[in-house]
Amino acid sequence: MGVSRVLREAGQALDEAGLRGSFLVRDLDTGDELGIDADAEYPVASLVKVPLAVATLERIARGELDPATPVRVPPGRGTTPGPVGLSKFRHPAVIALEDLLHLSTSLSDNAAADALFALTPPAAVTAELRRLGHDGITVRHLMAELVDTPAERFPRAEVHLAHSLAITAGTAGHGHPVPQLDVSRANTGSARAFADLLHGLWRPTTVRPAVAARVRELMGDNVMRHRLAPDFASDSARWSSKTGTLLNLRHEVGVVEHDDGRAFAVAALTESRVPAAVQPGAEALMAHVARMLRDAVRMG
Repeated sequence: MGVSRVLREAGQALDEAGLRGSFLVRDLDTGDELGIDADAEYPVASLVKVPLAVATLERIARGELDPATPVRVPPGRGTTPGPVGLSKFRHPAVIALEDLLHLSTSLSDNAAADALFALTPPAAVTAELRRLGHDGITVRHLMAELVDTPAERFPRAEVHLAHSLAITAGTAGHGHPVPQLDVSRANTGSARAFADLLHGLWRPTTVRPAVAARVRELMGDNVMRHRLAPDFASDSARWSSKTGTLLNLRHEVGVVEHDDGRAFAVAALTESRVPAAVQPGAEALMAHVARMLRDAVRMG
């Protein structure tokens, strides 16, 4: 199938499903790539935990942080809300700094991420990215702010109203009355920016090799495997990734490494026009489109 046909069919499938997105797939060795609106900027939700891990590990490597430092985290409502991890604890916990990285990155634990942000604030994470040559991702706020949206203020039966607001209230310039969806106030990035970061982690140049290896390990241990993993993980391919979800936004970025030695960065950032919190069809279509692009790049 020709590239123009792949892009046309992928774009049509997304539109018919009520999705738009920023996609990019890149061969990490040849640099060949194919994308859809790859430079469009989106709020990135939990994808921010990857640059947070990079910045934290770089500081550890420089001796600015001790990975064994015990960090006390309060229980339950005393910490950042979230569906998993420390926010569900009923008692105070003391966790080593490096173990917070596992919780934050591999389990997408919001409370663990904010404990790390307390040591390396959002502006410092952005500065670390810039030092490493990554200009397309900006970190502005904590996870606690990310989970304070209209969705948390509605009863479950009315959460669709929060999604309707997310869908309809944006401006042509990507502003939004919900600050977490406003690209001038949110943590932001594009498919290209995340593909560049993945490229720098799997083929390190500016990121320290040991730091890159640890982030790869953390992403390989990702337990959120319902989105792109079904189309990329197999007995002959390893899928390492991070997901991000916020209101009508569904993202995943990762790298698929094949047994033949080829490796591809895959970045898929999407927003839905369908006011529903649970959309398994959208998850499956994201994976299908990403695989269409990977297959086209792989075939050359």
